[in-house]
Amino acid sequence: MARRSGRARKVGDQVQRELSEILARDLRDPRVGMVTLTGVDMSPDCTHAVIHFTCLDASRAEAATEGLARASGFLRTQLAQRIKLYSAPTLRFVYD
Repeated sequence: MARRSGRARKVGDQVQRELSEILARDLRDPRVGMVTLTGVDMSPDCTHAVIHFTCLDASRAEAATEGLARASGFLRTQLAQRIKLYSAPTLRFVYD
């Protein structure tokens, strides 16, 4: 893994905090019930984010991945309202 710049690391940490809150409070998809975000890898220009997550029940990981991919537009919109960036990063979810 390449070293992240200081800005990309800070934005990644903020994206992880905000997405965790959005998942807990605003997302109503039952497939994304017990998901924990474990890390965010940001591109150097902060336009792409790879979000790593884990599930309490590993057998539901595939369903959770599908639910998060389906909700990525909603999550990106919510993130854009909370974080002041030139453009909201595109989100890609990867099971850890």
